[in-house]
Amino acid sequence: MSDVPVCPRHPDRESWVRCQRCGRPVCPQCQRPAAVGVQCVDCVAEGNKGVRQARTTFGGVLSNRDTLVTKVLIGACLLMYLGQQVMPTNVFYQVALVNGPFPGSFGQGSWWQPVTSAFMHGGVLHLLFNMYALWITGQYLEPLLGRVRFSALYLVSALGGAVGALLLAPAGTVTVGASGAIFGLFAALFVVNRHLGRQTGQIVVLIVINFLIGVFYAGISWQGHLGGLVTGALVATAMARGRQGNPVVQWAGTAAVALFVLAGLGYAAALY
Repeated sequence: MSDVPVCPRHPDRESWVRCQRCGRPVCPQCQRPAAVGVQCVDCVAEGNKGVRQARTTFGGVLSNRDTLVTKVLIGACLLMYLGQQVMPTNVFYQVALVNGPFPGSFGQGSWWQPVTSAFMHGGVLHLLFNMYALWITGQYLEPLLGRVRFSALYLVSALGGAVGALLLAPAGTVTVGASGAIFGLFAALFVVNRHLGRQTGQIVVLIVINFLIGVFYAGISWQGHLGGLVTGALVATAMARGRQGNPVVQWAGTAAVALFVLAGLGYAAALY
């Protein structure tokens, strides 16, 4: 019968219920509860376009609990570590962070080392500890900050860790690992929880213990940890000061910290 109403999305289904917004027939699969009656999925989608998404204090989308950036960073570190197993020695020293007046060092033009070295690791335990710390902190921070802010926090903290290693470690030091960025996330945990009025005692203990391990055990770059810690604290403070996720305040503060870090890298390069 031509007079039988059918759902626009499913023409093979009789649909005697109509959408309260557009008046078109809507089958049970396409019905969505409304204040009065039902609406079709198309009208619900159109109405949601004008609804502002609820956000956290720091600007993350409240309904989005995904941690895509954290997973991508972990995956990149794992892939880099696998690459290290077949990487020639000369290539290793091209992508690791090398401090000093040596051919192939950062000061001699290998400007990419602060980034590439942050995805490398000195062994399985080093890799596993950093990835576990990244997973735990990322699960908490990324939804609060949002993907873009969390990415900025991680990257700037990693560069800050490189500044600490370049300026404070003895010449000839080779530094690898995500530890600078991880300490930046530790600092951000402290700042964020202080801003939210949550407990910070355990975070302080975590930072102190891990920092002291780097100070008293050879082969661990406490200089990189310190650089990442300070940088992460500054970036997180900028993001926390932007009330209700004010992007102007947050990004202006983050940009200021990033410029300061880049100036530190420039100074370290000029030393050699």
